[in-house]
Amino acid sequence: MWWFQQGLSFLPSALVIWTFATFIFSYITAITLHHVDPALPYISDTGTIPPERCLFGVMLNIAAVLGIATMYVRYKQVHALNPEENLIIKLNKAGLVLGILSCLGLSLVANFQKSTLFIVHVCGAVLAFSMGSFYMFVQTILSYQMQPKIHSKQVFWVRLLLVIWCGVSALSMMTCSSILYSSDFGPDVVQKLHWNPEDKGYVLHLVTTAAEWSMSFSFFGFFLTYIRDFQVIILTLFSRTSFI
Repeated sequence: MWWFQQGLSFLPSALVIWTFATFIFSYITAITLHHVDPALPYISDTGTIPPERCLFGVMLNIAAVLGIATMYVRYKQVHALNPEENLIIKLNKAGLVLGILSCLGLSLVANFQKSTLFIVHVCGAVLAFSMGSFYMFVQTILSYQMQPKIHSKQVFWVRLLLVIWCGVSALSMMTCSSILYSSDFGPDVVQKLHWNPEDKGYVLHLVTTAAEWSMSFSFFGFFLTYIRDFQVIILTLFSRTSFI
């Protein structure tokens, strides 16, 4: 039996692979059609213009569904393993709410491009990244609370490092984007898809987009740590979940 055939480990695997494929396919399509520059565009910029907009929207909506499914299974797993720990129960519920809000933001990003409804698009991006970051933080606390009985110390430290990676990327992105959009770098800086090294604010733009990609990869790494946890979960008849 292959590793992804054990338990429900295919769920976090599918989430990461599908979301990564969404970004890569839309990126390749966008640069092939010269809709964006190859040098680190915003992730959502690669899904702004048809036909890649259609691909990006459909695939990212599916990614949001996979995200909710993965987070719900994780919620049920933590609940089943800690039925009487009040702190863990509260954190677990908070994590589920944060995760669902993050996936909602992801769906908003998929369906509302910045070229059509910029405010909704930005709200979706903020929701996806901020709630996703807090979700990772809560799950890391849960990993700490459940070690060493359920989680090993190595799992906790790996998740902690990924949360720190995410936090540094988020701070860099917020700082540089705030300076970029609040300064006088031209009236079209918000909707701009093509940047030249000579443009004002180019370095800030590059740091912001690099931080956004970096933050996304920290999410990928975090969900990959779920694979081993999900290998011991089996789904039985009538949607009853058991652990082996």
